[in-house]
Amino acid sequence: MERIKIGILGAAGYTGGELLRLLLNHPQAEIVFANSESNAGNMVSDVHEGLVGDSDLTFTDQMPFEDVDVVFFCFGHGKSEAFLKEHTIPEHVKMIDLAQDFRVKNEALIIKNYDFVYGLPEINREEIRKAQHVANPGCFATAIQLALLPAAYLNLLKEDVSVNAITGSTGAGQKPGATTHFSWRADNLSIYKPFQHQHVAEIRQSLRQVQGYLDASIDFIPYRGPFARGIFCTAVVRTPAPIDDIIEAYKDFYRDAAFTHYSDKPLDLKQVVNTNKALVHCEKYDNKLLVTSCIDNLLKGAVGQAVQNMNLMFGIDETAGLRLKASAF
Repeated sequence: MERIKIGILGAAGYTGGELLRLLLNHPQAEIVFANSESNAGNMVSDVHEGLVGDSDLTFTDQMPFEDVDVVFFCFGHGKSEAFLKEHTIPEHVKMIDLAQDFRVKNEALIIKNYDFVYGLPEINREEIRKAQHVANPGCFATAIQLALLPAAYLNLLKEDVSVNAITGSTGAGQKPGATTHFSWRADNLSIYKPFQHQHVAEIRQSLRQVQGYLDASIDFIPYRGPFARGIFCTAVVRTPAPIDDIIEAYKDFYRDAAFTHYSDKPLDLKQVVNTNKALVHCEKYDNKLLVTSCIDNLLKGAVGQAVQNMNLMFGIDETAGLRLKASAF
């Protein structure tokens, strides 16, 4: 069995650590280098202490791209595009970017041969299989799109959609900030970037792709939650469509999805935390369709989906390395 040789850029943060955890247990992955300039020479398990006993890998400030088949970008937003302007990666090396730099189509980047495919397998699986470069979706964007895509397929998104979603503190990254400290976050709740979150553009792009148009507004209110990981989302769509027809369409839309499932029962966050699953549930109140969805922001919302995309790009089992146990209690 030929192994996929992998390089990771920005490997010292939350996404880098979670990616290392997955790839160390992936049956066909071989990590060639984990790049971090600030941690060069340190053992990976000294930084990501949950990996003690799992690896003797050390961080490096080198980037031997000629030795790998794929490189993951785990930089902060805006750094991937800047990196590619300053560095050359061999044409044969596939790229998976976990930042937002290439998610929304940009003709200037296409001209430079950085024609990234948007990496949401539920609508772009075949394009991902053929892609050389993939832009991994955002965490909020993944949860919200998976809640609304079947509704878009049914042409139901004709009026403004109200969306609320709450995320764990790991969604803010590893670098401490005023709203990430435990003493502030614990037993607390707050909103940020109401109606202006950066993920709305990619959400609209995908909904337009499926519905064919999107004139309605996506009115998104993000919440900071008092927990470490997970996203719980609710979306309200006004429609006269019968609930039985909607549920059947949701089940059909995700029938062949590897990790996204329709649930007949109301959802809770612990069903998905520590997994690459996304769960979706629908209810109807008069003319208001209530859709709930939940994911793990670090897995299906980030590196789990990135590994799922890697599997597709290399033509192996889509679920390889991603059969994970939910932290149900």
